Amino acid sequence: MSDLRPATPDDLDAIMAIERVAFASDAWSERLMAEELASPHNHYVVVERGGRIEGYAGLRAPAGSKDADIQTIALTASARGRGTGRAIFETLLEQASLRGVRNVFLDVRDDNTVAQSLYASEGFREIGRRAKYYAADGVDAIVMHLDLGAWAAARGVDPADAGACT
Repeated sequence: MSDLRPATPDDLDAIMAIERVAFASDAWSERLMAEELASPHNHYVVVERGGRIEGYAGLRAPAGSKDADIQTIALTASARGRGTGRAIFETLLEQASLRGVRNVFLDVRDDNTVAQSLYASEGFREIGRRAKYYAADGVDAIVMHLDLGAWAAARGVDPADAGACT
């Protein structure tokens, strides 16, 4: 059984443990992640199973902005392949809808085909590339965009009902 809930500063150590494994060559610093969790412009969630955090994800959506960015999403190896990534990702999109966002953007590594497939299945489309964006590995970033209104309409998401994990 797993629970999806808003992240708190108390989750920082567990988030950083996942961050360092998932993004070994370009992990965020603990200071940066603490700032992300504390920012009023962001909404971070964690998925917890058996008292252990198995994943996290973050959305940047400043109040009044019609655009938002998926900042990050990462899972432990044991949480992959069970729909956890999709659940946590959809929660961020629902939160963006609640905040009045119309457009959601994200960057994904060119060599991360699993994540690309998840994003495409939710309606994201490639709109550009950033050459060697992940400099430590020389990997390009694919820039993707989602029309959030179309996503919500296709799924019957009403912003008034969305975001059980707010």
